[in-house]
Amino acid sequence: MPLRIVFDARRVRDFGIGTYIHGLLHGLAAIDRSNDYALVALPHDQDAFGGLPPNFKTVTYGQTDLHSLNHLAFPLFLHRLQPSLVHIPLNRVPLFMREPYVVTIHDMASLLFGGGSGLRMQTRRYLLRRGLLRAKRIMAVSEATRGDVHDALGIPADHIRLAYNAPNPDFFRPTEAARARNILERYQIDYPFLLYAGNIRPQKNIPRLVEAFALAREHLSRHPFYRNLHLIIIGDEISRYPSVRHAVIQTRVEKTVRFLGFVPFEALRIFFESAALFVFPSLYEGFGLPPLEAMASGTPVVASNVSALPEVLGDAALLVNPENVFEIARAIQEALLDDELRGELIARGKTQAARYSWDHAAREVLEVYREAAFARRS
Repeated sequence: MPLRIVFDARRVRDFGIGTYIHGLLHGLAAIDRSNDYALVALPHDQDAFGGLPPNFKTVTYGQTDLHSLNHLAFPLFLHRLQPSLVHIPLNRVPLFMREPYVVTIHDMASLLFGGGSGLRMQTRRYLLRRGLLRAKRIMAVSEATRGDVHDALGIPADHIRLAYNAPNPDFFRPTEAARARNILERYQIDYPFLLYAGNIRPQKNIPRLVEAFALAREHLSRHPFYRNLHLIIIGDEISRYPSVRHAVIQTRVEKTVRFLGFVPFEALRIFFESAALFVFPSLYEGFGLPPLEAMASGTPVVASNVSALPEVLGDAALLVNPENVFEIARAIQEALLDDELRGELIARGKTQAARYSWDHAAREVLEVYREAAFARRS
């Protein structure tokens, strides 16, 4: 008997979770024409689900998962949809969520780097643990994240399944040269640049990235090509993070660091392809999708040697201690100046990125759906 799977897709526009939602839904659409899917979306996001088959239908809900009534009103709304199963694609399970449901955990950053008062953190921990314990199954996007969930919250290991993320397949397809030039000209970019793409939250370690860039640029000041090296950061608005602005001013690189905020996907692809190097010195990652996207685009990567990044990136990136600015700077210089190393990183990167696919992820998730549905009836 077909399942009726209700998928909370309200964050389809988000930088990271949106990639997961979009990729997984299209992966499921390619392999599952028997179950029925109801995609819960915000009213202005209905056009984000094009290209899906008839067994995928969109239903609208007017409030985000940050709304004060999400804990009560959203479960009532879901109940009216009569689901066999609900998929919550991030660790924000409403307090009165009705079973059965499954949850995807992307990382434990909300506990490790969430900040706030002791009471606020205790409440966050209680809600997360309660939501996960009541879930029929939990999906972690890496072994590192699975271990974090087990260690931090005491969730039984046999309750957690592994289902890796994957890059958008479009990153593997080179952009037409003329189109790329037009986009770069639109952003007034005519210089070599390092790239960071992602959030600018504290655990992303952007102030140290800026400091390492300043050191590397100083050492390259007489290089015929890289003396005009810039750093481009795509993601959140800098105004929300004064520590990043302070790092830029303190290192005197205001004229060579650009913050572009969020950019359209087509432009993002071209930035990935055109960067001299992608640098990702994060202090904590549950998976680490941006460096894989850079690898798929044919760009060498320098990344942290912590949390899930060694697991996901393997030997296809230069891995560094994210707390050592000098080590990050040395790796940047090495990856820029050693042509043989650059060639190896590009080749390994494409191979590594190709190991992850939304088709495989969808098969893992579909198996979890079946497990959870069976667990409900047993």
